[in-house]
Amino acid sequence: MDKRSFADGLESAVDVQVAPAFAGATSEDRLGQVAEAVLRHEGSRGQVTVVVTDDVGIQELNRDFLGIDAPTDVLSFGAQEAAGPFVVAPEAGNYLGDVIVSYPRAVAQAAEQGHPAGRELDLLVVHGLLHLLGYDHAAEAEQAAMWARQDEILNSLPQK
Repeated sequence: MDKRSFADGLESAVDVQVAPAFAGATSEDRLGQVAEAVLRHEGSRGQVTVVVTDDVGIQELNRDFLGIDAPTDVLSFGAQEAAGPFVVAPEAGNYLGDVIVSYPRAVAQAAEQGHPAGRELDLLVVHGLLHLLGYDHAAEAEQAAMWARQDEILNSLPQK
């Protein structure tokens, strides 16, 4: 787990877990840096877990927790949400939640968009973390704000 301390003494930590099948295809360090960039841009502190899995794994989570029996590109499970599917233990403190990304879905979407898979993974991590931090895209105005913030963060990242 990568930990980062701030001048105010608070700490943020990002734990990146990549399924063995994709371990050589993506960089845990890069995904951790992307997650930290989101926290820094949003002036937020907390602990986050980013998981890279396959379509089967993400479909199971989507079905079991959201009632949608289909794979998707990214899921966010906020630990601080009062009405979420999880009970937050008082000692969880500043645990923000989990971002789950489907590697095969990221590769397919990257090919459709004509950019590298790494760039799509960056986008999905940024998108998922913004959800954990309260952004949404259900309404048009919300979507515009979230997409603008996503673009701003992605454009600030060093190119690989």
